[in-house]
Amino acid sequence: MSQLKYLSAYPAHLKQQVQELIRQEKLGPMLKRRYPDIHQIRTDKALYEYAMALKNDYMRKSAPISKVVYDDKISVTRDALGLHTQISRVQGNKLKSKNEIRIDSVFKQAPEPFLRMIVVHELAHLREKDHNKAFYKLCEHMEPDYHQLEFDLRLYLTYLDQFGKLY
Repeated sequence: MSQLKYLSAYPAHLKQQVQELIRQEKLGPMLKRRYPDIHQIRTDKALYEYAMALKNDYMRKSAPISKVVYDDKISVTRDALGLHTQISRVQGNKLKSKNEIRIDSVFKQAPEPFLRMIVVHELAHLREKDHNKAFYKLCEHMEPDYHQLEFDLRLYLTYLDQFGKLY
């Protein structure tokens, strides 16, 4: 089951079910049935507007975001699908900090719920730096199906690893 690296923390019976879906060539059709369309948010500007709309709906009082971009240098193999960074710069005698969110470019061609899940995840890091109970509670507040989407995203990434493009 080494080919299921995105599901390594899940129970063995779940991994066996996924292996069976792969063996029967049903994983791709199942994902397409559940998530039939990919989104049209292709540019960094559109991604920024998408993230800001979510932030304004759920996290109005959080720190501002200066940049949200797709990043080709993020690698899912390094266990990162998105990054939230805080960059500090000295301007005169003041220290200015800016929040940036970088999303793996694999999400340019993904279903919108997966993009939403990863953006929600990175936005939650504005308030909660660690993956703790409060962090996941905030994620669920912004996206009630957060945990199901995270699991389905792991299935999607498994499919991409095994077979390449789905759409």
